[in-house]
Amino acid sequence: MNNDAVDSEKRWYYSDGKNRLGSFSKEQIVLFIKEGKISYGTQVWCRGQGDWCNAEHSELRSYLEAIAPPPLSGDKVNNSVVWIIAFAPIIGTFLEALTAYFLYGDTYRAEKAIANNKFWYITLILNIALCFWDEQRLKKAGHNTDHFKGWVWLIPVYLFQRAKILKQNYAYFIVWMICFALIVFA
Repeated sequence: MNNDAVDSEKRWYYSDGKNRLGSFSKEQIVLFIKEGKISYGTQVWCRGQGDWCNAEHSELRSYLEAIAPPPLSGDKVNNSVVWIIAFAPIIGTFLEALTAYFLYGDTYRAEKAIANNKFWYITLILNIALCFWDEQRLKKAGHNTDHFKGWVWLIPVYLFQRAKILKQNYAYFIVWMICFALIVFA
């Protein structure tokens, strides 16, 4: 029996981030790669492989590379937006104050509105908008951000997941937490 016959008999599994899906033939898996169901970062497994691994660390790498180049490594991804997110709680509070002073024109009423958190949603919108923007930039860098869906609005979870996926340190996550604590407890 030649190697091609053995390969075609292998049964493959992949994870959609929530469930283990399979078993599939190698031909079906290659079709899923072409359709975009499986990409860099997707966990795959087949008998004889050992533990689950990212598709790009399996024998499927050549099929992935035929479709698209690998994503930029974490040290090559531009982190300018994520650092703005890290300081967004403070930036948002400043924008809230600016809005209050602009709308009321009266220092006393503006300070009262700020003290009562009347414009809290400005900081929230800023954080979420920046996370969506950053997610789009990660997609352009070739990263699969499907597992971020639903977490972009929960900023610290997004920042933690981002650092983990890109194999970066958690500095921007920690800075965001400190800035948030400063705003809440100040």
